[in-house]
Amino acid sequence: MKYIVSIIVLFTFLWSCSTTKKTELTNEEAMELYISDEEQAAFNTTGGKDTVEIADDSTEYRIIIIDPGFYTWLNSIARPEGYYSQQYMESRNNIYVINWNQRVMNPQQFNPNLYEMQIDYSPNIDYGYEVNYKLYNYFLYFQRKYNQRLGPFYPRIN
Repeated sequence: MKYIVSIIVLFTFLWSCSTTKKTELTNEEAMELYISDEEQAAFNTTGGKDTVEIADDSTEYRIIIIDPGFYTWLNSIARPEGYYSQQYMESRNNIYVINWNQRVMNPQQFNPNLYEMQIDYSPNIDYGYEVNYKLYNYFLYFQRKYNQRLGPFYPRIN
């Protein structure tokens, strides 16, 4: 009787392994599928403007991003201003900043060359549309370029 149960268990295991289909992609596979040649070219941009200042004239908050390719990506790949609501971007930015800062604090687990400095972002402060727009798009750019995931959702541009 033990042999019959063992054979049935073994057969069931082998059958389930042979009929399993891959239904989920790894993060890297999923991101590579959606990165166009134009976007890859923006990632590889080395000349031109490589510093983007994120600021809103009505606020005193500024973020300076020095990442070659971001300016090109922002102007050619990212959705235009007005596409996302400020509330949408604020909620995503809050999640991204929390995860970003956790990675900055854990350089043994996460590449310290990618996560160099903490971001001081408070959900209780209205940074304005432009700051949230550029910060949100930088997080999209960063995740797509470096195959990172800072939240529970894929960094898509749609």
